[in-house]
Amino acid sequence: MINAANIDYKAELARKGIHFFSLSIPIIYYYIERDLALAILVPITLAFLTVDLLRYYHKPTAQLFYTIFGFMLRKHELDENSKRLNGATNVLIAASLCVIIFPKLIVLTAFPILIISDSVAALFGRRFGKRKFLQKSVEGSTAFFIFALIVIAFTPKINGSIDEYLIGAVAALVGTIVEAGSWKIDDNLSIPLSVGVVMWGLYFMVYPSVNLFAHSIVR
Repeated sequence: MINAANIDYKAELARKGIHFFSLSIPIIYYYIERDLALAILVPITLAFLTVDLLRYYHKPTAQLFYTIFGFMLRKHELDENSKRLNGATNVLIAASLCVIIFPKLIVLTAFPILIISDSVAALFGRRFGKRKFLQKSVEGSTAFFIFALIVIAFTPKINGSIDEYLIGAVAALVGTIVEAGSWKIDDNLSIPLSVGVVMWGLYFMVYPSVNLFAHSIVR
């Protein structure tokens, strides 16, 4: 079994449970406008960022933070020297950036791929992973790709043509490779941003006359 994690499986389950709660972000965004989404997301993200950084400099904050969440934090999230942000903060930063940068249609695909596929890949890879693929396992990465395709099957489209599903499949493959690689950027950021960039680029190539920001999604 390939196991690169430094927390036990029970802690991983708790961590991914919180991760799945983040699905509320694209679900809510589906029903509201971009400006309102940012008005909600940005203050929450800044609050999480403030607490996350404060734990490195303010002992009472650190004691409370580690008492509640310490068992779920990975080694690099505890490093006083590098002062890395925890996964939840990176997820919120990723959500804010995705809403700022990408058209709504792309956010509603890229962000659920992060939440669902990354969570399933981590749990499946830790339990069943045996063959290495980049820095993860073949089994975990396969689970990531399969669940990314499932996400793509249910997320909104412009017209629901086969081209859009192929665009999503290519982006899912890129996301799978990004998730499996060893990058300096946290994968909570790199996965949705890479999927979003690939989707946007392919949409521009396939539908050059369509303004995705102005186009209504198929509900």
